[in-house]
Amino acid sequence: MADINAVAKQFTDFYYTTFDTSRAGLQSLYRDVSMLTWEGTPILGASAISEKLVSLPFEKVQHKVTTLDAQPSSPGVASMIVSVTGLLVVDDSTNPLQFSQVFQLIPDGGSYYVYNDIFRLNYGA
Repeated sequence: MADINAVAKQFTDFYYTTFDTSRAGLQSLYRDVSMLTWEGTPILGASAISEKLVSLPFEKVQHKVTTLDAQPSSPGVASMIVSVTGLLVVDDSTNPLQFSQVFQLIPDGGSYYVYNDIFRLNYGA
C-alpha cells in the first residue's frame, strides 16, 4: 500500500480545493452506496450528496486544514479512515468556524472513493 499519510493528504488537498472552488465536482468522489452525515443528517448516494453540498447557503468558502490523521480501516483491503480538523471561512467572515470531518476511503481502480463522510461544525461551550 502507498504511504497512507501521503494518500490522505493528496485526497484532502483535492477534496477541499474542489469543495472551495466547484462543489459540483465532488460528485465523482462518491458512489450510490456512499453516505454523508452532515451535521447529524444522513444523506445516501452520490447525487443526493452532491445536491446537498451544492445547495449549502454560502457563496464563498475556504477550508484551512489544521490536523490530518489516517489509519488503515481493513486488514484485507487498502481502505482507510481519514480524520480532519480545521477552520472554515465562509463568505469572507472574520470569524472562522471550527470543523471536523471523517472519511472512509475505499480503493477503486487506481484511486479511492468516499464510502463514508461525517461532517460537523465544532461550537465552543
